Amino acid sequence: QVQLVESGGGLVQPGGSLRLSCVASGFSFSRYVMTWYRQAPEKERELVARITRYGTNRNYADSVKGRFTISRDNAKNTVYLQMNSLKPEDTAVYYCNAVHYSDSTDNYWGQGTQVTVSS
Repeated sequence: QVQLVESGGGLVQPGGSLRLSCVASGFSFSRYVMTWYRQAPEKERELVARITRYGTNRNYADSVKGRFTISRDNAKNTVYLQMNSLKPEDTAVYYCNAVHYSDSTDNYWGQGTQVTVSS
């Protein structure tokens, strides 16, 4: 049974930090490119950060560059998103996504974790 389970969301003040985790099970984690997306109310889902299979390449949305860091631990089947200097506009549901490196139709989504940045 394939699962992606996100955790680490919550309420934080502007300027604060959070670390999201996404634990994968039921598939061969190291064969998948991992991506964090987010969706704010009444907005389209957007890519936040992506990391290749062994962490060689990482990409970020312009809005989070320099503040967020994506990483992965293939031994723990886990991808992380370290979020620093959080802003109210970072408020959204954050989703973890896995896509097979050679077959984009082979992909999975987590259920999401809420991040709220507010004073």
